[in-house]
Amino acid sequence: MSKLAPTPGQTVGPFYGYALPFNKDNELLAPGSPGSIRLQGTVYDGAGNPIPDAILEIWQPDSEGNIVQRTGSLVRDGYTFTGWGRGSVGNSGVYTFTTVNPGPTAPGAAAFISVAVFARGLMNRLFTRVYLPENEEALANDPLLGSLDPERRKTLIARRDPDGGLTWDIRLQGGDETVFLDFQQDGSLDNSVGNNQETAETETPA
Repeated sequence: MSKLAPTPGQTVGPFYGYALPFNKDNELLAPGSPGSIRLQGTVYDGAGNPIPDAILEIWQPDSEGNIVQRTGSLVRDGYTFTGWGRGSVGNSGVYTFTTVNPGPTAPGAAAFISVAVFARGLMNRLFTRVYLPENEEALANDPLLGSLDPERRKTLIARRDPDGGLTWDIRLQGGDETVFLDFQQDGSLDNSVGNNQETAETETPA
């Protein structure tokens, strides 16, 4: 019996925005809805160049900190908040989501949005978080942020814009690399491995 050659692996990217069939996946609720904000930023590679073909997915609680149970549908109705969104970056590497400020899921907890990154050269998607910049006491007491040195910690905290929105850039490699997370089988987070010793193990983007 002859040995079969293993199927070769491949990267998760590049992705192209025109291949996404649902152009409102990045609108968790309709723009202009009460309480809506814009989350935006730029995805950079290790050389500091914008990446034009990444895809981001976000998950978050609602503004009251409730984990959303609504399943929604493939067609956004403009008012059902499912807590999930997907968006591609443009040619300049910029992404945008229309969403709400997430509430803390427990008293005194820091509010954050979970993020997955799919991009060229990555063998697996990358997981990370973006925290709201307010409530410094909650940020100081957050277990994940507390495990990082101040310079690395800053890569997970968004900037509040004058219009109330959030700006948060993602850097896949380099000195300002975003902290990425590795989920263990028991559901815990491991941020102790990777290029900067505090990031999930990644492959070099092409």
